[in-house]
Amino acid sequence: MHPFQYQRAESTNQAVAAVAQNPGATFIAGGTSHVDLLKEGVHRPTLLVDVSALPLQQITPLAGGLRIGAGVSNTAAAYHPAIQQQYTAVSEALLAGASVQIRNVASMAGNPLQRTRCPYFRDPTQACNKREPGSGCAAMDGYNHVHALFGASAACIATHPSDVAVALAALDAQVQTSGPNGPRTIAFPELHRLPGTIPHLDTVLTHGELITSLDLPAFAGRSHYLKVRERASYAYALVSCAVALELDGPTIRRVRVALGGVAHKPWRLPQLEAMLAGQVPTEKLFRTAADAAFADAKPLAHNAYKIPMGRNLLVRALLETSGLRPLAGPAGTAFAASVGGMAGQVAGPR
Repeated sequence: MHPFQYQRAESTNQAVAAVAQNPGATFIAGGTSHVDLLKEGVHRPTLLVDVSALPLQQITPLAGGLRIGAGVSNTAAAYHPAIQQQYTAVSEALLAGASVQIRNVASMAGNPLQRTRCPYFRDPTQACNKREPGSGCAAMDGYNHVHALFGASAACIATHPSDVAVALAALDAQVQTSGPNGPRTIAFPELHRLPGTIPHLDTVLTHGELITSLDLPAFAGRSHYLKVRERASYAYALVSCAVALELDGPTIRRVRVALGGVAHKPWRLPQLEAMLAGQVPTEKLFRTAADAAFADAKPLAHNAYKIPMGRNLLVRALLETSGLRPLAGPAGTAFAASVGGMAGQVAGPR
């Protein structure tokens, strides 16, 4: 057991100061992911600063949108009436992401800050540049079936595991933080880094910088989240998709799309978004756009299956969000179907 100290923060400023002045310190809230890393020997902090009691647990109106406090539980957010009605993809992603017991404890700020589920990262006997910079990447020549199609580098091919992060990226959420240099606002799609040569840095947050809220802008369209996983019970996405769609009569006025399970961060598709703007939704249009979206995918030895799976999942998400295809079932089930259950529609022949 690696020894560490524990401190319960009484204010945001106290929490920020405690972590900022200790290079080995880190924040902890729900701890549902962090404790796993401690037990696996992947993360060895010298100090854990508990922020779970800070007054960051409210969901409040904000300029036509919503401000979600960093400490709001995943359950509270998933079942909040305004989120269910106005930001459906966020609720769907949360319900697809974990069991009730985990959702009851996990925080809204902690969820997007999860570390990768790459098995090589979580095995201290394997080389991993994310866990130990400069050690290499065992996944490159290993079993890389869950790894990235986009944005990878020679140093890291891991993917980001959060479901709700994909929905937040598609909805253009903003991250409010408090840090050693004061508060700042970060556009959610810019929160996470691509690996480059420094894959051990997951986000643009500085040491000691604490997320205080996630802000959702005003949105009057439709949003939807779909996910494909390896088993019917709760599991991380092989590929996922969030769509935020605004229509002007029969025409697409604006659409924002993000993919999960395919990159080191939620993967926005700006070229697809531009291609669909001003068009009338049709399945043919969506299939053409999906083909273009995956044209630059760079499959590895074992993950080429994600390309047809991702294309078909993207088409299905667009069809269901636009109303051209009815939803296959209630929230929490249809969009989180297993690979076997979606084989014909998602992973099968186009």
